[in-house]
Amino acid sequence: MGAVAVSEGDPGLDPDQLTAIRAPRGPVCVLAGAGTGKTRTIVHRIAHLIHSGHVAAGQVLAVTFTARAAGEMRTRLRALGIHGAQARTFHAAALRQLRYFWPRVVGGQQWDLLEGKLRLVSQAAHKAGVGTESEVLRDLASEIEWAKASLVSPDDYAAEVAKLRRQPPAPAEQVAQVYRWYESIKTRANQLDFDDLLLHTAAALEEHPAVAEEFRDRYRCFVVDEYQDVTPLQQRVLDAWLGERDDLTVVGDANQTIYSFAGASARPLLNFTRRFPHATVVRLERDYRSTPEVVALANRVIGAARDRPAGSRLKLIGQRKPGPAPAFAEHEDEAAEAAAVARKISELLDTGTSASEIAVLYRVNAQSETYEQALSELEIPYLVRGGERFFMRTEVRQATAALRTAAVQKPTGELPKLVRELLTPLGLTEEPPAGGAVRERWESLLALVELAEELAATVDGADLAQYVVELDMRARAQHPPTVEGVTLASLHAAKGLEWDAVFLVGLVEGTVPILHADGTDAAIEEERRLLYVGVTRARQFLSLSWALTRSESNRRPRRRSRFLYGLIPEDHPTSRLTRARQQAGVAPTLCRVCGRQLVGAVATKLGRCSNCPADIDEDLLARLKEWRAKRARMLKVPAYVVFTDATLTAIAEQRPTDSSALVSIAGIGASKLEKFGSEVLALLAGADRSGDV
Repeated sequence: MGAVAVSEGDPGLDPDQLTAIRAPRGPVCVLAGAGTGKTRTIVHRIAHLIHSGHVAAGQVLAVTFTARAAGEMRTRLRALGIHGAQARTFHAAALRQLRYFWPRVVGGQQWDLLEGKLRLVSQAAHKAGVGTESEVLRDLASEIEWAKASLVSPDDYAAEVAKLRRQPPAPAEQVAQVYRWYESIKTRANQLDFDDLLLHTAAALEEHPAVAEEFRDRYRCFVVDEYQDVTPLQQRVLDAWLGERDDLTVVGDANQTIYSFAGASARPLLNFTRRFPHATVVRLERDYRSTPEVVALANRVIGAARDRPAGSRLKLIGQRKPGPAPAFAEHEDEAAEAAAVARKISELLDTGTSASEIAVLYRVNAQSETYEQALSELEIPYLVRGGERFFMRTEVRQATAALRTAAVQKPTGELPKLVRELLTPLGLTEEPPAGGAVRERWESLLALVELAEELAATVDGADLAQYVVELDMRARAQHPPTVEGVTLASLHAAKGLEWDAVFLVGLVEGTVPILHADGTDAAIEEERRLLYVGVTRARQFLSLSWALTRSESNRRPRRRSRFLYGLIPEDHPTSRLTRARQQAGVAPTLCRVCGRQLVGAVATKLGRCSNCPADIDEDLLARLKEWRAKRARMLKVPAYVVFTDATLTAIAEQRPTDSSALVSIAGIGASKLEKFGSEVLALLAGADRSGDV
């Protein structure tokens, strides 16, 4: 299969995507909102660069942050006829390079790679006199990972966390001591952790000119996905890869920066044009994933964020057909919430939605148990993302062994049919079993057949030997095929994924935002971005819910998340405004044109329904806005602090003639009447008092 050229007629590519694909050799910055087709754009750009002769396939290195994303990129490149281009995680790329250059930069036997650091952290904690409980060790390991990703040494650790107002898992000096001992123990044992892969790779290129020259001759073109999640350590590696060159394409969305706790920062993305003033910048804002209703809610979630840098202000534009409005639900306790979610999932399954196209997303993993129980009671299959790895399952390991043995015999025939026949003795029947562990085994085996079908569709003449190689590669990359079942996952684990139906659950204060985020505005805003990521996972159906108490035995009241304010329609049964009016016995406000009950703050302020005809004096409105601008400049405040556009529109429509009529307009209280009332009434009466203001 030859390389695929990118042309104006390529289906599914919009003008902005084509601009990114055909941009000059680099540097290029693609600001890509959720659901805007960034992966498609990336792979087509790589294909275009190769097809146009700018670079050979083997000279391209594309890096991303998860093995799954890298695997998907490789699959898509292969479908475009691109073979030889590297698509890896930062760590996988660094490991490959370090192994190659080790004899020259270190010499001797290569050091072993630690699969996990808890054993060494435990030894270090013991030497430092810190507790060795499993929870403490996990927190210490995470803190060491943050420090190394942030290029913070043990000696600088205490000062750095004080400067950042970071809350360490133990007194800062104790954490620093654990960090020192951990590095000492690891080095004496000739071992490397995953962060060392990046540190040693950067050092090899920085300190050995011959190594750097060979590497830079090998790789000429770099692409970085999810650039908003880059850490200082990863940026250092990228800088070492580049040297003085600028043939670099980065793709990211600052609105989806959700790993700051692990050292990630959107700063390199936001400062890209400062570093490369001649860079091409392309904004992708057409959302092909979600319905306009979901997109509108996502925009409201992120639109409420504080201190958003100009470069991060992407506003999604929904491209799909309209769908149902996002649902909001309040429940008495978590069990009731989970039961309601399970019932709705059952309805979706009954109407044809696949279980694998449904997800329940929560803030912390501990929330999954309630939903596992609720789904089990209705016999709904589910998968806990982050649970047992697909390729570690017993049936998958048995199947892989059987397929590998058969491949040695070089059997002929259609690949999917061949795989199905080989898996039949292991439990792959024509019809699925009723349920339980037998059904789970069957689902895993069926997923292997579907993977064979995918390979056969993308690689001409694919045989069993190639299929086994594909399985091995996916096992190493942790890139499993889809298995039928409702996904249960944390919001962090959901990043990069999407489903037809998404349930965002447990949206209460102390959970979303998480309790420990209340220390700084930056932490709160990261929690808001996390909710934004959750909302943008949904293609069509979206539900947001919360419970007022934890359980029947724990009736301590809880408040719904602050992030929901402004999202819930004011006529919704859970709306605070609606409930407050009902409880206070306040009569509903009626439209002065049609007499119907008004819904929403703007309609209430205007005194009419939004679709009822307006009787507005446009000249008066213009004079009111001019007056407001002068007043705002005098007071050195934004214009809306004086009066909002809706309030000025209401004044221009209703044209009050005295103070009582003016103050009856929503948004004008005693304070604003005292400050501005006489001026507004004089303007309404036709007196020109502009010189007095």
